[in-house]
Amino acid sequence: MRHGNKTNHLGRTHSHRDALLKNLAISLIQYKRIETTLAKAKELRKYVEPLITKAKNDTTHSRRTVFSYLQDKESIKTLFGEIAEKVASRNGGYTRIIKLGSRFGDNAEVALIELVDYNEALLTAVEEKTTKTRRSRRGGKKSEGTAETTATPVAAVDESSAEVVEDETPVAVAEAEPATEKVADTTPAQDETPASEEDKKEA
Repeated sequence: MRHGNKTNHLGRTHSHRDALLKNLAISLIQYKRIETTLAKAKELRKYVEPLITKAKNDTTHSRRTVFSYLQDKESIKTLFGEIAEKVASRNGGYTRIIKLGSRFGDNAEVALIELVDYNEALLTAVEEKTTKTRRSRRGGKKSEGTAETTATPVAAVDESSAEVVEDETPVAVAEAEPATEKVADTTPAQDETPASEEDKKEA
C-alpha cells in the first residue's frame, strides 16, 4: 500500500533522484521544453515550479536558495532574467505536460513538459482554430440571414415599382379625358359666335 507516499521515488535513491531532477530542471530552463517519461515529468513539475516562483523575487537570498538546488550559473541567469520577466503576471502553473503515448521497447508513457509562456506557436494555433470555427459557424448563419434580408427588399422594391406604374397609368388617362372635353367645349363656342354675328348683320 502507498499510504502517505506522496512522492514517486522513481526507483532511485535520494541522491540519485535529486541529481536527476536537477539535470531535468536545468534542461527545461535552457531549452524551454523537454521530452521524458510521464512519471519524471510530474515529479519535475513539483521540483521546478517553486524555483520559478522564487525567481520572481530577484534578491541575493533568492538567487542563493535557487542555486543550492540547480548549482548552475547559466541556468540561474536565465531563470532570474528571461523566465522571471515572462511569467511575472502568472501566479503558478508555469509548466504544461502533454502526453505523447507509449514508447517502443519498454512501453513507458512518454510526455512533453514545457514552459507555458514559451509555446507561442501552440497558443496562436489554438487561437486561430477557435476563431476560424466560430467565424465559419456565425458566417454561415449570417450569410443565410443576409440572403433572406436582401431578397425581401428586392421583392418589395419590385412590388412598389409595379404599384407606382399601375397608379400612374389611370392618372394619365384621366388627365387626357378632360383635355378632350375642353376641346369639345371650345368648338361649339366658336360656332356660336359666328351665328350671333350673322344675326347682327341681318338686323
